Amino acid sequence: MNQQTSDNIKQSLQYALENGGKIGDNIVLNMDSATNDFYTSVDYKNVWSDKEKWNPLADSVYTYIQNAELSGLFPNDYHFDVFKSIKTKLDTDSTHRMDAALWTKADLLLTDGFVHIINDLKFGRIPADSISINKKDSSFNNDFYTNALKKLLEEKQLTTLLSTYEPSQKGYWELKNGIKNFLDSMDRRTYTHLKYPYKKNEKDSLAFIDSLETRLTESKCLTIGDLAPDSTQLKSAIKKYQGLKGIKPDGIISTSLVKLLNTNDIERFKRIAITLDRYKQLPSQMPERYIWVNLPGYYLKVWDNDTVALESKVICGKPLTRSPLLTSSITNMITYPTWTVPNSIIVKQYLPKLKTNPHYLQKIGLNILDKDGNIVDPTKVNWQKYSKGIPYKIMQGSGDDNALGVLKFNFNNKFAVYLHDTNERGLFKRSVRSLSHGCVRVQEWEQLAFYILKYDSTNAKPNEKIAYNTDSLLNILARKEKKTIFIKHRLPLFIRYMGCEGKDGKIIFYDDMYGEDETIRNKYFANK
Repeated sequence: MNQQTSDNIKQSLQYALENGGKIGDNIVLNMDSATNDFYTSVDYKNVWSDKEKWNPLADSVYTYIQNAELSGLFPNDYHFDVFKSIKTKLDTDSTHRMDAALWTKADLLLTDGFVHIINDLKFGRIPADSISINKKDSSFNNDFYTNALKKLLEEKQLTTLLSTYEPSQKGYWELKNGIKNFLDSMDRRTYTHLKYPYKKNEKDSLAFIDSLETRLTESKCLTIGDLAPDSTQLKSAIKKYQGLKGIKPDGIISTSLVKLLNTNDIERFKRIAITLDRYKQLPSQMPERYIWVNLPGYYLKVWDNDTVALESKVICGKPLTRSPLLTSSITNMITYPTWTVPNSIIVKQYLPKLKTNPHYLQKIGLNILDKDGNIVDPTKVNWQKYSKGIPYKIMQGSGDDNALGVLKFNFNNKFAVYLHDTNERGLFKRSVRSLSHGCVRVQEWEQLAFYILKYDSTNAKPNEKIAYNTDSLLNILARKEKKTIFIKHRLPLFIRYMGCEGKDGKIIFYDDMYGEDETIRNKYFANK
């Protein structure tokens, strides 16, 4: 049996490599190249069974795949249903147990599933983007998977081995550790997922309404007979659903309504999976100290050796003027800064108003300056001829009323954004704080500044002079002086989008205000 299975494995892999991973019967290997390289290294011997009996490790890997959701994975990505069917035949039927073809498929599926798990635990399932550091590169070739599998077969420590490929960040493990409680009470009923907004044409409009009707039927808010309901019936059904959810029943189709209809445990689990994958895009080794901004959570944390040294509420960009995701470090701080209005704000907000009221900017405390820094009389400018920008700067002078507040934190980035204080501090009391033009406003700006100065001083080399400390910063602020404070030892900054997180064994979900999770869901997790 072993020799026949080995011969079959070699033939099956040759066929798979020539046919897109297929090994027959609609079974496709996901990692056919890596799987083939492993078997080549062991002379195509079967590794999960011996003389018609399972090796103990086969049961361990099978059980891990069966419970893959505990790691934010989907069992059928690793051939679970197909392998389970084959395993049942081999375990319960003596005739099937003598079938080398079944043992061949079982061996290939378990190997392919195992290397696929390693890939997904290490790199995730969503593609690396421009801010990702832990990218899969040429150093992770097929030898990486072969060595992992050989290590498992030698040491026989499955859980310990797999954990070495997962991120070390505390946030990752807190989220992962909350999955069991989530799964224990998970409602696994499936509901139609609505794609919104949709293209404004007849085909897409009708497709959306059809999906909406189906979704409302699933919640028993609409009964569809032979004829589709008219607009009055549909509005009544929406009102009924809104009433059941305890919100104002207006019967209006909106983004918030679609979000509510798309909120269920199956979709929440997908958001858990997406968030775990986002952790996999971080550096494998994070700095000892760094600033962490989670936009959906509306918070900033300063991490110091796995301990939160500082936490603050933040205000981030509106959905139309999103705060960007980025990796950088604090280069300097400016006390009592001026604010130069970005061109995007000028074009979208200020220019239309200047065309009807040239004095508009003066009323809100902004000055118009020419290229030499001279103040421009707005009544002498023909605003009507500008549409994509203006040949002037619009600035707000420093002071307590400045939009940036009294302190601004600069870091290198291509988006012209920064962290800063604000003159509208009452907005931190709001639960929804996506309100800015893209910059991140920090409630505890003073404490953050103190920490940055302390970090700069702590990391100073012997005899290295640090120009500013906490006392000198307080004196500058007391004098209301505009000053640039350069940072020699820059504190790393990560601005990220984590749609959920673990806390005390439970999972907290945040509003997907930019639709980032929805975009990833539709592209990579729609059929999970």
